Amino acid sequence: MISHRPTVPTDLDRVTAWTVTEPVGWIPAERYLAELAENMYRPEWTWIAEIDGRVVGRALWWGPRDSAHPVALDCLDVDPAAGDRAAIAAELIRAALAGFPQPVQYAIKVAGGWRDDPATSTAVEWRRAAAHAAGLTREVERLQFEWAPADGVPPSTGVLRFAEASDEEFLTVFKRIAEGSLDAQTRTNLAVKGVDATAREEMDFYLRAPGKREWWRIAYTPEGQVAGMAIPSATPYNVNVGYLGVVPEFRGRGYVDEILAEITRIHAANGEPRITATTDMGNAPMAAAFRRAGYRNTEIRINLSNNVQP
Repeated sequence: MISHRPTVPTDLDRVTAWTVTEPVGWIPAERYLAELAENMYRPEWTWIAEIDGRVVGRALWWGPRDSAHPVALDCLDVDPAAGDRAAIAAELIRAALAGFPQPVQYAIKVAGGWRDDPATSTAVEWRRAAAHAAGLTREVERLQFEWAPADGVPPSTGVLRFAEASDEEFLTVFKRIAEGSLDAQTRTNLAVKGVDATAREEMDFYLRAPGKREWWRIAYTPEGQVAGMAIPSATPYNVNVGYLGVVPEFRGRGYVDEILAEITRIHAANGEPRITATTDMGNAPMAAAFRRAGYRNTEIRINLSNNVQP
């Protein structure tokens, strides 16, 4: 008989003794303990599957330190000797989701070309099957990029002028950029919520992020027309590109390169040793812009979620 439950403090040694041997991203003991101390992992968010008192599965849910509920499943694994790994993992996810009232997502992190590697594709498929069975059925594959100072700081070309602006001005640009967006999340939100709610939720997400509001810039053409915007941001771990876009009437002119360069310059001027960025696998123009700017693709994230995310 398999049981599923959240942990209590006395389970800590058993949770941290767990290791993942498959070629997927996972959370080792050192990181778990460090973020447990920061309240981003918690005993009640850490779920285990047991057979006769032996831990055979582990699911680590993560959330911001001040959050009432977790927002992401960071690590999922089941002992292959326990039986049907996908079925056990699905029940483990379902049991946790019953107590989480808001949307969550699970990112399976793998190296590029994972479909061509049997070990990696097998590791992905049983986890994906478990997530789908548990209700995390919306799937988007995303490319993770990274920049370091050695990759070079792009100089300003003067093609666009960048300036700070009010929240109201940024909200207007969020609405304009959403039109014709290739981002899967934005397209889904537009279809479900409409442009006003989509723009407001996207802006609110970045206002809540650890990045600084004073980094934000609107891009203007030499004639003073709004061309797009640059929102350098951050996660609890490092700075990132955040959000950038070009308004529909100015797309196809290469302005995305200058907007991305401005974000890179802002972070580089602050002495940041690392900038991360993500884009959907299907957003080929954005992926190409990252590569032109010296960003390197470091991993692929298969994001599975149970609802529309901001």
